[in-house]
Amino acid sequence: MTITTTSPRGRAFMRGHEGNPLTCYLDPVGVPTIGTGFTMRSAAVRRALARLGITKLVAGKTKITAAQSDAIFAAVLAEEFEPAVVMASPKNRTQHQMDAAVSANYNLGVGAMQWKWADLWRAGDIKGAAAYLGSHYNTAGGKKLPGLVRRRKEEAELFLNGRYASVGGAVKEATPKPPRNSDAVVKEAQEILTSKGFNPGAIDGWMGEKTREAIIAYQKAHPHLEADGILGPATLSQLRRDAMALREATTKGAGSAVGSGALAFMAGLPWGWIAAGVLLLALGYMAYRYRDVISRRWNTWRGKEVKV
Repeated sequence: MTITTTSPRGRAFMRGHEGNPLTCYLDPVGVPTIGTGFTMRSAAVRRALARLGITKLVAGKTKITAAQSDAIFAAVLAEEFEPAVVMASPKNRTQHQMDAAVSANYNLGVGAMQWKWADLWRAGDIKGAAAYLGSHYNTAGGKKLPGLVRRRKEEAELFLNGRYASVGGAVKEATPKPPRNSDAVVKEAQEILTSKGFNPGAIDGWMGEKTREAIIAYQKAHPHLEADGILGPATLSQLRRDAMALREATTKGAGSAVGSGALAFMAGLPWGWIAAGVLLLALGYMAYRYRDVISRRWNTWRGKEVKV
């Protein structure tokens, strides 16, 4: 029998990586997201949300129920991602290969079936396809993200050996004892929390009580997040967005000013004034792009309710 759909274990695997926040949040690059990674960039998501009367996702405001999320997930897989894998993969695909491929495409987009890892699969090089998938496609905004590194490796392991390793992996809860191996995602969150003035204790990759308390404090400063002390997709995305705002403000703003000043100097123009003007434009751009971050920080300092 030819495999054409994702198995229940495959869906649980994807949910483990995507999570299932029922209130809309902004992903690290500012895309409104809800449920199991649903965004308006997907035509299937737009159709499914429209059936619920939702035509726009607004961070902190748009909400769905768990049952609605399940229905959207099933519809999106059936309409968009499962057909894409079926059309561009060998007919002798196994269930675990189908599940791994749908997971990768769900995260990367259906165009991923035209990338090198899928070419290797179509050529019959299963080991090569798994190795390539497991070591590529793990960056966002030009930076490797621990969550994507882990996801690609686990998708590769599922594709090659049928191991469904990461049920619940997108949600990090406090544990009484440190894990055998440091969790890279928790460590990343600890580093950002520390830079923002929230003390998670040692930066050791352990989701302990001290880190849980720091996460609760951070969540309370962002009321569109649920203050539950759990490091889930919405909280992690907000942490990454805050970190990205600071990083881009310091690198892009200064880089634009220096570069423009040098060009103006070579052209014999008053480079100091031009550089200052370009710096102001760069900072204005950053202020607009991360206006949600700035608004929350400003309202927090003033003791007002923090809006998204």
